[in-house]
Amino acid sequence: MEKNVNISRYSGLRTRDYMAYACGDLGICLGFTLQSSLIQTYYTDCLLLHPLFVMIMFVLARIWDGINDPMMGRICDKMKPNKFGKYRRWFLYGAIPFAITIFLMFIKWPGFGVTSANIGVYIYATITYVLFGMAMTAIQIPYGSLASVVTMDQKERSKLSIWRSIGSSIGSLPVILISSLAFKTDPTTKKGVVDYTTLIIGIAIMAALAIVFLMLAYKGNKERVPIQPPQPRVKGAMRKGIKRIVSTRSMLSLCIISAIFLAGSMFSTGYYTYIIRKYFNISGFPTMLPSFFVVLAAFILMFILQRLTTKFGKKEVCLVGMGLASVANLCMLFLLNAGTGTEVVVIFFILNFISCFGSGVLNMAVWGMATDAIDDIQIRSGVREDGSCYAIFMFFRKCGQALSAIAINGSLLGFGYKYEPGEAADFTIEQLRTMFVLGSVIPAVLYGICTILLIFWFPLDKKALVELESKKEVFMANLDKASAKKAK
Repeated sequence: MEKNVNISRYSGLRTRDYMAYACGDLGICLGFTLQSSLIQTYYTDCLLLHPLFVMIMFVLARIWDGINDPMMGRICDKMKPNKFGKYRRWFLYGAIPFAITIFLMFIKWPGFGVTSANIGVYIYATITYVLFGMAMTAIQIPYGSLASVVTMDQKERSKLSIWRSIGSSIGSLPVILISSLAFKTDPTTKKGVVDYTTLIIGIAIMAALAIVFLMLAYKGNKERVPIQPPQPRVKGAMRKGIKRIVSTRSMLSLCIISAIFLAGSMFSTGYYTYIIRKYFNISGFPTMLPSFFVVLAAFILMFILQRLTTKFGKKEVCLVGMGLASVANLCMLFLLNAGTGTEVVVIFFILNFISCFGSGVLNMAVWGMATDAIDDIQIRSGVREDGSCYAIFMFFRKCGQALSAIAINGSLLGFGYKYEPGEAADFTIEQLRTMFVLGSVIPAVLYGICTILLIFWFPLDKKALVELESKKEVFMANLDKASAKKAK
């Protein structure tokens, strides 16, 4: 299809533009993966916080996100562009506070971790965890909105989505290294050991790198697309804006799908660690293979996903990927009575990689799909609110993370799991088998639900996107005419 004239005026990205955009999520994920992968182990094994408190803290933090995220979205939408841009300036404003909160979360002050009854540790952990979430929101919401003003071209936005996932995958790699170096098992006592010096040095390096990459994102991104002037402030504007967003089928369905997907993804990743260590009795680097497979899948998809989505459509490719991931997890159930020999372990890891590859399609394409949904809202309502739309989208994703945390911690508490070092192996064989079943069935069911919702609810298939592109062309032509008339 020939590129539309008005859209082509606000496109034409080069490799350096994609790399600059990827730097944004790379910098963000240097902090986010620490929170999502290490913080619970750090809280329970190093600071000796009770797992029930950790679970409640995570849930309350997500409730606060329900207030904080839309507020940040409205701030982004209402603030006028300046010489630093409209969205990219938040990299400049937020990089240093973001890095500071990363470091503060993992500071173990004198007396911390001596006893689990120290109320000061609980207060400190809560404050720093919430501050980190707010600092990340101040960068993450504008970053998601940035794609809409970097280019108008649908194919280029899809490519931005892929490059964003590449950035996040690279940002996840240092966590694998830090985890393998800092969290160990004493071969003599079989007790969990945390090398705190290695941990905090690694955290400090990642915090510094986060600043570097966020500054590169600020310098390298260009806001090409003309921004619709903010709507006059009226009473109830936020409520009406949220209603407009959640009443649009494309955005609401994608929010629900993304939340369910993240719940399944994070649940499986969290449970795989226990299954590998306790059920298969494996230690060392293999315990990190599920995280490594996510990165490997992203690397492979980087070369083929753009061609697949261009030929078949984002929705069509994603539903195939999610179906594949669902089947792969379901197949793991057949290993339950096959023993724990080498061949079984190899098959388990192969199925794990297939699951990561299939789910990785949605994980990489979802950002482009979110931008398409925002375009759909604009065409239907005539109002462009990237910040608010993206804030709602991210809130649903965080709800998925919270559901995963509840499921993981709740089930472990139900098993009588003890987080104190040296007592982490108190599972009976029946409990381990139940964990194996849950670790297979729950992701399979959730990924299956995502597949069904993509087929029957999410409306933006390939044909619908072609129609949306034509409507965007007309919309931009009218916007140019209005701007020219106003200039006169």
